[in-house]
Amino acid sequence: MDEFTCIRTFMKVVEAGSFSSAARDTSVSAVARQVKSLEDDLGVRLLNRNTRSLSLTDAGRRFYERVKSLSNELDSAVLEAKSLQDEVKGLLRVSLRVAVGTTVVVPALPKLLALYPELCLEVLLTDERQDLISNNIDVAVWLGHLPDSQIVARRLSPSQRIVCGTPAYFERHGFPRTPQDLSQHDCLLYTAASFSTRWAFTKGGEHVEVEPTGSIRTDNGLVLLSAALEDIGIIVVHEWMVRHLIVEGRLVKVLTDYVVNPRPGDADLFAVWPSSRGMSRKVRAFVDFLVETFADPHCA
Repeated sequence: MDEFTCIRTFMKVVEAGSFSSAARDTSVSAVARQVKSLEDDLGVRLLNRNTRSLSLTDAGRRFYERVKSLSNELDSAVLEAKSLQDEVKGLLRVSLRVAVGTTVVVPALPKLLALYPELCLEVLLTDERQDLISNNIDVAVWLGHLPDSQIVARRLSPSQRIVCGTPAYFERHGFPRTPQDLSQHDCLLYTAASFSTRWAFTKGGEHVEVEPTGSIRTDNGLVLLSAALEDIGIIVVHEWMVRHLIVEGRLVKVLTDYVVNPRPGDADLFAVWPSSRGMSRKVRAFVDFLVETFADPHCA
C-alpha cells in the first residue's frame, strides 16, 4: 500500500476525530486498513481505539506533528509551482500602512498597472496589523518586528528617521546646527499613544534628547507632512516617506550629522504574505514592484 497515501489518511483521521468522519470519499474499512498498514510499516501503534473514541498515542502525536509540518511545506511547494503557470491578472487584496500607501505606493501604481493591465487592486489603508488569512489579504506592508512564523517577509527599507523642513521655512528661521537649537524652531509633533514627544539624537558617543515645542500636535503623520510642506515648521519623519520630496527640493534635511534614534518598537519596513498560500505570480509581481519602488531614489 502506498505509504504517502496512508500518511495522508492517518492525518485525516486525526483531524476529523474518527474513522467515519475521515471516510468521506471511501469506506470506513478502507480508512482503517490504511492506518493499520502505516502502523505495521512503522512498527508502532499510532492510535488508541475503542468503541466510542480514538486518541493519539505518544508516538502517534509526535509522528503527526512531524508529518503535518512536512505536509504544509509540500502543499506550499505545490501551490508555488502551480502559480508559475498563472497570469498576473484578477483581484489582489493589499493592506498598506497609511503613510506608505498615500506617499509611496499609490503614486507609483501606474507603473505596475501599465505592466499588468488585467490586474485589479483592492487597497486597504490601516496601521493595524490585521490577520492576513482571516481578512483574505494577499500582501501587506508592515513596520516593525515580525513575530508571526506563519508569514513570509521581504525587507523593503530600513527604519531611518530624518529632520526636515521646507527651504522657505529655513530661509525665515535659519538652520538648526545642534539638537539644542530646535528650541528656537516650530517643531511639529507626532503624539500617538505609544510615542514620546521627545526627540533623541546620537553623534559619536554623544546622546542628546530634547523636548521640542510647536504649533501643531497630531497622531497623524500625513497631517504633519502637510503642515511642513506649508512652511509651518520642522518634522521628524521616516526617510522613505519624503525621499522624493527631498530629491525634488521641496524639503531639506537638517542635523544630518546626527542619527535620529528610532522610536521603541520601530524596525524595518517589510512586505509580508501568508506562507500557507505559497507565492502566486500576482503576489510575486506586487512584491517585486514594492522592492523596486523603495529602491528608487525618488521613491515614487
